Amino acid sequence: MEAAALKTTDYIGRFVEIRIDRPLGSVHPDHGFEYPVNYGFVPGTSSADGEELDAYVLGVATPVSTFAGRCVAVIRRRDEADDKLVVVPDGAEVSDSDIRRLTRFQERHFTSDILRE
Repeated sequence: MEAAALKTTDYIGRFVEIRIDRPLGSVHPDHGFEYPVNYGFVPGTSSADGEELDAYVLGVATPVSTFAGRCVAVIRRRDEADDKLVVVPDGAEVSDSDIRRLTRFQERHFTSDILRE
């Protein structure tokens, strides 16, 4: 199945490659906040907002430019069509409360659900 044809929830449990355009410690160019996690996108995909599918990379304590890991959840924003993948090193686990805590820097502005398998 081609990546662009997948629904965001189809990524849960899958191994994905992320291109990081906002590495840990970088500052958002428009809003001025610092990224406490690596944040990027899945190249070659398209999400409901017309952009490539975004992803939070959790469990990696250094800035990276690319990352390959397992999608363990999707953050589905109720306020807008902009789902976010939650990707971790293969074999790692992360709780819903950890996802909320680690993505709060950005997700606090939205009402969302954490979707799992």
